Amino acid sequence: MYKLAGTVSGDVGLHEFDFTVTGDLRRNEYIKIWNELDGWILGRVMSIVDVTEKTATAEIIGYKDERGFLMQPQSTFTHGTKVFKADQTFIIETLGLKSGGIYLGMLEGRNIQVHLKKEELIQKHCSILAKTGSGKSYTAGVLIEELLERNIPLLIIDPHGEYLTLKYENKSEEERRQMEKYGITPKGYASKVVIYTPSNFSINPAADKLFRIDGINLSVNELYDLFPLTDAQLGILYQSINEIKSEKEFYTVEEIIKKVSESRSSAKWRIVHFLERTRETGILSDSPTRIEELVEVNKASIIDMKGADPKLQQLIVYRICKEVFEGRKMGKIPPFMLVIEEAHNFCPEKGFEKAVSSNILRTIASEGRKFGLGLLVISQRPARVDKNVISQCNTQIILRVTNPNDIRALSRGLEFMSSEIEEEIKRIPQGVALLSSTSIEMPIMVDIRVRRSEHGGRAVEMEPVEKKKEVRIKDMRNTSEEKEGKRSMIARLLG
Repeated sequence: MYKLAGTVSGDVGLHEFDFTVTGDLRRNEYIKIWNELDGWILGRVMSIVDVTEKTATAEIIGYKDERGFLMQPQSTFTHGTKVFKADQTFIIETLGLKSGGIYLGMLEGRNIQVHLKKEELIQKHCSILAKTGSGKSYTAGVLIEELLERNIPLLIIDPHGEYLTLKYENKSEEERRQMEKYGITPKGYASKVVIYTPSNFSINPAADKLFRIDGINLSVNELYDLFPLTDAQLGILYQSINEIKSEKEFYTVEEIIKKVSESRSSAKWRIVHFLERTRETGILSDSPTRIEELVEVNKASIIDMKGADPKLQQLIVYRICKEVFEGRKMGKIPPFMLVIEEAHNFCPEKGFEKAVSSNILRTIASEGRKFGLGLLVISQRPARVDKNVISQCNTQIILRVTNPNDIRALSRGLEFMSSEIEEEIKRIPQGVALLSSTSIEMPIMVDIRVRRSEHGGRAVEMEPVEKKKEVRIKDMRNTSEEKEGKRSMIARLLG
């Protein structure tokens, strides 16, 4: 027996209608209404217009025809037609909510699980956009857990060390109490997660390995990628490297610096400055980190870039992305998901600062899907992310956004955005996200599930597998040790 929600009254159109509410009803609740021509029609309560008179406005979602397509009714409802609360089965069938796959959370207000197809995430890209503190990194952690459960290789660019706690199970008492609701249990992924640092272990003590770039036999093109050069400077560099090649089979950046310093041109000093600055970061090595090590089945490699200067971070992202893209095209590494946190720093929109990593990320966004390279873009400033990258993401997860510039950017870049959705995302509650995906018939509100693993924003107790002793990890960004490490790194970079 269907539960009565009200009767049609007031303004009635093809896309929305008003109705008088009977009993309790809340905003965003799903309703159904009978149409003689098309059968049951699904709708959603957009607003409670008048609390006193209990008048509500609902949007018309539609019905599934015999081909399984979501259709809009061609006739309006008549006044007095009964409105019912929609049942679970009807909601699932009409919205196209499939079981199995990447478990994101529950349809808001309903005990209906929302899943995404893993193939869509890897082949068609995904973005998570939200204002600071709205839960974007937490939501990303949920997706990463789901991909780890399915042994999908992950390469995570982590500027602030937010994802190292994926290793450890969630110990939050409050969230553990919610796990039964979502049908999950606590779990850590220490056996699958490896943390790399481009700095050193004193700055990033939680890291497992050092990350290094190949510093042997650097070519003119590779060095040009590292920093801008004038024609005169390019000429000096080209001549210097050619002279070294005529004498040696293998050479280092130190030898390039020495040879450039011998030039009589004053233009040499800028080259020397950049080369010395790059060398002193320690990022160049004769034992570089190989992409075959970074991208492996059943493994998440996290590049924890705490302590690294922003320009060095962009360089690292550029080199990693360039190598893994070429590696996928050549079949040297398996299909995988590339996660870019703080994406506005690595592929900024035109008009903002430039980044050496921008072009390769645009290329991956437009071509990566052809080679099994999925992209997960995460940012707290949608307006500052390259719109070409965002528009290539077929799955959009949007948490609360209030900045007018960010909202305008979303409206320009995303097809499903409307004035109603713009207002919706301004007041999305904590822990809820607007989800748009090709496998779901229309954007829906999702109550994001709690994480199995620990969230990086909290202090946690953890026991590293190697050391077998308890170590307390606090928010690394707030420790005096890290602040000192950052100052030391920046001082070396600025030379």
